[in-house]
Amino acid sequence: MTRVGRLLTRHWLIALPVMGISALVLGLCSYNLFFLLRANFLLIRDYGVMALLEGALQQLAELILYGLASLAAYILFKACEKVLVERVLKGH
Repeated sequence: MTRVGRLLTRHWLIALPVMGISALVLGLCSYNLFFLLRANFLLIRDYGVMALLEGALQQLAELILYGLASLAAYILFKACEKVLVERVLKGH
């Protein structure tokens, strides 16, 4: 088991706040992400190299990183959920 797995299974009071924080991070990172990505792609499509030189490429990279952070938060949320559900089903 990984260090994160051992930490989450140690006590349910550890997994619960981690689950809440990861849900918050997931919401903050993914809020409006698709609209921003679409707007960025349309900007690049309409203005091409000029848009890239003005920062559209950096913005695209940042949006992709937000997407990856959102994915990591979702995976952590699901791991906490699994730990808590298994604990409830075992009756502890």
